[in-house]
Amino acid sequence: MKSLIIAWKDFKIRFMDRKGFSLMILFPILLTAILGTALSGVMGEQSLPKTTVGVVQNGTDQIGDYFIKDVLKGKELNDFVSVKIVDSKKKLTSLIHDEKIDAGIVIPNGWSQDLQDGKLKKVDLLVDPGKELQGSMMNSVLQTFVNRVITTSTSTKIVLTNTAQTLSPKEMNDLSIQLSRSLEKLAKSNAKYVQNASIGKKQVSGMQYYAAAMAAMFLLFNIMNGAKSFINERETETLARLMCTPTAKLSVLMGKFLGNLYFCIVQFSLFLVITHLLFHVNWGENIIQTISIALMYSIAVSGLAIFFAALLKDSKTADTVGGLGVQILSLIGGSMVPLTIFPNSLKTVANIAPNKWALSSFIDIMSGTTWNALLLPLTVLFLIGIVSVTIGTWRLQAK
Repeated sequence: MKSLIIAWKDFKIRFMDRKGFSLMILFPILLTAILGTALSGVMGEQSLPKTTVGVVQNGTDQIGDYFIKDVLKGKELNDFVSVKIVDSKKKLTSLIHDEKIDAGIVIPNGWSQDLQDGKLKKVDLLVDPGKELQGSMMNSVLQTFVNRVITTSTSTKIVLTNTAQTLSPKEMNDLSIQLSRSLEKLAKSNAKYVQNASIGKKQVSGMQYYAAAMAAMFLLFNIMNGAKSFINERETETLARLMCTPTAKLSVLMGKFLGNLYFCIVQFSLFLVITHLLFHVNWGENIIQTISIALMYSIAVSGLAIFFAALLKDSKTADTVGGLGVQILSLIGGSMVPLTIFPNSLKTVANIAPNKWALSSFIDIMSGTTWNALLLPLTVLFLIGIVSVTIGTWRLQAK
């Protein structure tokens, strides 16, 4: 009971502090608005660019006609590709140079004449050097089509060759017709030449990412704020007077832990509600998952506050270590720049940052994830908090 009274007293002091409230609530909201808006393209929330492709078809070819009519101009690529028929390769090159088209395809004369041998003649793909994304997309479309045509032709040849000696001429003719129709239907089926999607059920926007990043980053400040609160009371002998009352030392320490925990929970709750109302940030379909990660992260932060309160001796050291520590953890934990652009070695190092576990979990929840996938981060954050508060309490009780 005394622990709860101490916790409530600490919470009220910090919550009523206008300067502290501005830092912990208003500032992260402002940064979320700036970063989420300015760097929205970083998260790939923009769709694939519209690509204008010029096509030169030398001579006539059935496969070439099909590629232009049913693939490049088909429903699958209608939203991404605009086709312009060009007379010559020279004119095609000129159009690319003048930036009137993004890429060019030159279909050779008799493109499919060697198809019975499992080959198609080489197609020239010309790309504007400044349009690498469009070039990669067209190369993917072309290679996918070529592979499907060759696979269909080769499959037909193998089946007919293996059955030729066991069937009568009439049966062989019927099989050829039936097989050709089946494979033709397969070749003309909708192929996913281009897929514009994200990992997970939903794509996470830049605003969502930086809302989660700022929440994880500014909750980190509670480590040093909680530790400094304890150190200040120790320096002003407020803690000593409290210890003279009939209150167990363990109750005082648990009260400090719970007071910090209360503030973390309220801080995150306010941030979640405000970002949702102001910026329409969707924190995920399963709000219980979001709350669970936030709770475990708050426990980790509050536990580390007790740990550093036991480790540090004075307020100046706490200010120095706190400022530098939060910046380092924010950087390696992905709160400043997305973890996806980190090299593998730095991604491994990032596992030491508690905000990395919280941030990656928030992102997973936003895109759609399962409880099984969240089991590891929930466990890691809980253990960080419990181990930290245990070590910190043991050291403080020993003093």
